[in-house]
Amino acid sequence: MKAIMVMFDSLNRHMLSPYGARRIHTPNFDRLAAKSVTFDRSYAASLPCMPARRDLHTGRPQFLHRSWGPMEPFDDSMPELLKKNGVYTHLISDHYHYWEDGGSTYHTRYNTWEMVRGQEGDAWKGEVRDPAVPAAIGRAALNANFVRQDWINRGYSLRNDTHPQLETFKLGLEFIQTNRDQDRWFLQIETFDPHEPFFTHEKYKTYYKHEYNGPHFDWPDYKKVTETPEQVEHCRMEYYALVTMCDEQLGRVLDLMDDCNLWEDTMLIVNTDHGFLLGEHDWWGKVVQPFYNEIVHTPLFIWDPRSGKRGERNGCLVQTIDLAPTLLDFFGVPVPGDMTGKPLKDTIAFERPIREACLFGVFGGHVNCTDGQYVYMRQPVYPYNEQLYEYTLMPTHMKAPFSPDELRTAELVEPFSFTKGCPLLRIASRGFVDPEAHHDLFTGNLLFEVNEDPRQQRPIDSPELEKRMTRLLIERMEELDAPDEQFIRLGLTKEA
Repeated sequence: MKAIMVMFDSLNRHMLSPYGARRIHTPNFDRLAAKSVTFDRSYAASLPCMPARRDLHTGRPQFLHRSWGPMEPFDDSMPELLKKNGVYTHLISDHYHYWEDGGSTYHTRYNTWEMVRGQEGDAWKGEVRDPAVPAAIGRAALNANFVRQDWINRGYSLRNDTHPQLETFKLGLEFIQTNRDQDRWFLQIETFDPHEPFFTHEKYKTYYKHEYNGPHFDWPDYKKVTETPEQVEHCRMEYYALVTMCDEQLGRVLDLMDDCNLWEDTMLIVNTDHGFLLGEHDWWGKVVQPFYNEIVHTPLFIWDPRSGKRGERNGCLVQTIDLAPTLLDFFGVPVPGDMTGKPLKDTIAFERPIREACLFGVFGGHVNCTDGQYVYMRQPVYPYNEQLYEYTLMPTHMKAPFSPDELRTAELVEPFSFTKGCPLLRIASRGFVDPEAHHDLFTGNLLFEVNEDPRQQRPIDSPELEKRMTRLLIERMEELDAPDEQFIRLGLTKEA
């Protein structure tokens, strides 16, 4: 038995043809849907990038206890558990957050790993002379080191007719070819794309020819839309081109699985961490505003050779946290009790539900609950997060350790149910995104019926439904052993 995961970053579900998109060229996603089960109610859990990957490893949401950070000493790690049980695990990725302070303990959980350099502001090629930069808007116009580095990285890729995504998939195909006749291995091919900036080659842009004479714009900032409709449309076209590039690379994996006849004994999972707003709800990005469907309702495709189900839709409510137990179960490795995700074997084979509701969110933001029909977004009662703490034994942020000022607030507290008896540092926090700078977003709780209103344009005012969704939210928080202050900041009371 073998397993391959092809993981994208910021891949929008509603912009793929199997989910109804007609404007974007994604024929290989159609091929994939014909060969697998397409999930219609797949949701993210913790956001954004590294919190989602911690969910992927541990099989449980992390955003109620911790912001962006490394794997913790007490965490169960799916690839490490596979490794310890005789399954060879290999990671290939151009997701450069893996080699920053806040992601530095993820890739070392695998037997081996290969890292491709050059995405976004990855501190890669060294050039003292400033790069040539066109007139630009969005993040590409910022006077920041990571923007300067991005222009250097782009220049190198263009001069050498390459791209980090292309190199990532090239290495992935090499691993498959090398190990096609071996057994019990798990390969994770993970690309940073179509994460912003939406940098790709001209051949993919030819699918989306359009008239545009404005400033360079393929890297929107995380803010409200202030650009002209023409500029917004151009930026979307840049994203579309990058998605088409992703589709082409996915096709190379499907071709090789065909050529090597891997469908008989190889699980294939194609997934993403979250989506990205491209002007919907008058916003760009993914970590500031409440998490609408465009961000958290994710694409997910799974081929499981045990059931042989293909070309089918599945309406069960699933999450990123289910992928770790699914892979462990596939290889016959026991699923740890601290994983709250569930194996999807019977969900795929018989469309057997595994949960009534699930939570998603970012540390310090709204806490959201969905049952697959309704989405309830619960905002903090105290919008400035006066009561919020990080719980960790690895006190680092995305790019740096916690500061001495932060660490002076730390105190050692009792373990949670999932920390295997380990006490933790409790450190005062304001959240992943400063709520004081975005107080205008805390305008009240929101409730949507997403089957009839998938774009969430018509909030529902129903005290009865809100009461039911609040009950489900509280139950899920208790199952996750959420800190007491999370209930307090949301104006909730624990169940008796």
